Amino acid sequence: MSGSSKIILGILGAAAAGVVIGLLVAPETGSDMRARIKKTTDSWADQLSNLFTNMKEDANEMREDIEKEMPQGA
Repeated sequence: MSGSSKIILGILGAAAAGVVIGLLVAPETGSDMRARIKKTTDSWADQLSNLFTNMKEDANEMREDIEKEMPQGA
């Protein structure tokens, strides 16, 4: 495992630990907490979906630009 992979895993682990600690000390009721978690995960899922859509569109645009630059028959 490379150094950057270890750093990323460390950051993700720390973030997960922070979420768990936050949930344990939160003063909300269980139903309120579940509603907030659902809202947050839905938001993250939408953002991730938009990110992948944008990346796909950018990749298609780059492919089209490269195809325009390539000589015919290559």
